[in-house]
Amino acid sequence: MPLATLDRTPPPFFKQGPSAFTRLMFFSALAVFLMVADSRWKMTQPVRALVATVLHPVQEVLMAPSRWWDSAGHYVSGLDEARRRELAAQRLVAKQAERVMRADQLERENARLRGLLGLRPRIDVSSIAAEILYDAPDPFTRKVVIDRGSANLVVLGSPVIDETGVLGQVTRVYPLTSEVTLVTDKDAAVPVVNVRTQQRGVAYGTPHAHGMELRFMAGNADVQVGDVLQTSGLDGVYPAGLPVAKVMQVDRRADSAFARISLQTLASPDSTRHVLLLEPTAGKLPERPADAASASASAPENPGRKGKASAHHGSAKSQASPTGGKP
Repeated sequence: MPLATLDRTPPPFFKQGPSAFTRLMFFSALAVFLMVADSRWKMTQPVRALVATVLHPVQEVLMAPSRWWDSAGHYVSGLDEARRRELAAQRLVAKQAERVMRADQLERENARLRGLLGLRPRIDVSSIAAEILYDAPDPFTRKVVIDRGSANLVVLGSPVIDETGVLGQVTRVYPLTSEVTLVTDKDAAVPVVNVRTQQRGVAYGTPHAHGMELRFMAGNADVQVGDVLQTSGLDGVYPAGLPVAKVMQVDRRADSAFARISLQTLASPDSTRHVLLLEPTAGKLPERPADAASASASAPENPGRKGKASAHHGSAKSQASPTGGKP
C-alpha cells in the first residue's frame, strides 16, 4: 500500500481538546452568568412555570397513595379521639348536672336563710357576650379590644370574665368596640378574698405574664400556696364569688413587715376568644351614709319649713336673752 494513502490522523483516544482547567473555568463562568441573569431578568421563570405545570399531575398521582394513607390514619385516630372526648363530655355533663342540682338547692336554702335573717338578697347582674378582636397596640400595657361597644349598652367599669375566672375590666368604650384592661396590667387592682380563710386583700397586676401580687399582707398572714382567691364584691365593680387567681409563692422576708405573695391568674387571655361582660354592681348597692348625708344637705329646703325654723330659732333667742335684746 502506498504511504500516501495511509490515514495519519490520531485515533479518537489520543485526540486532545481544551484542557480540563479551561473547561472548568468556562462552565463556571457560564453558570455564574446564568444565575445572575436569572436573578435579575428572570430568564428561566417561564421555563420553571412550564415544567411545574407539566409535572404537577404526575406529582399528584405519585403523592396520592401517601395522602390516602395519611387520611386513613387521621380518620382512625380522629375517630378514637372523638369517642374519648364523647365519654369525657358525658362524665363532665353528669358531674355538672349533679353540681347544678346542688347549686339550686343551696341557692334556695340561701334565699330562705337570708329571708329569715332579714338580709338583703344577693345581687343579680345582667351580662353581654363578646369576642376578643385583638390586643391593644400599646406594648407597655395588658389590654385587649372586644367587639361590643356603647351601641350594645356596654358601660365603663364593666367586669369581663371567661369560663375560668376574671379577665379584666372595661376602661374605654367606643361605639362599636371597647377596650378591656386585663387584671395582669400594672395599673389593675382587684379586691379579693381567700376562699380558705375568708381573709380580704387586694390583688395587683404585675408586668410578668399571667402574674399578680397580693400586696400589703402581713408577714404572718395565713396564706398558703394553692389558696384560691375570689372577688370580694366590696369595690362596687366585680360581683362577689368570681375566681381571680391562685397563690403560687409566698415569700416571708425577715426585713419586711409584709409578705411577698405571687399569684397566677386563673383566666388566660392568650387562649380565650369569647368573654362575658357583666353589669357593674355599683348601681345595685345601697348608698353610703356620707353620700346620703351630702345629698340631703345639697337638696333645696322647703321655704315653709325654713320660715318655721327661723321663727323657732328667733323665739329661742328671745327666750335665751332675759332683756329681749342680743344674747
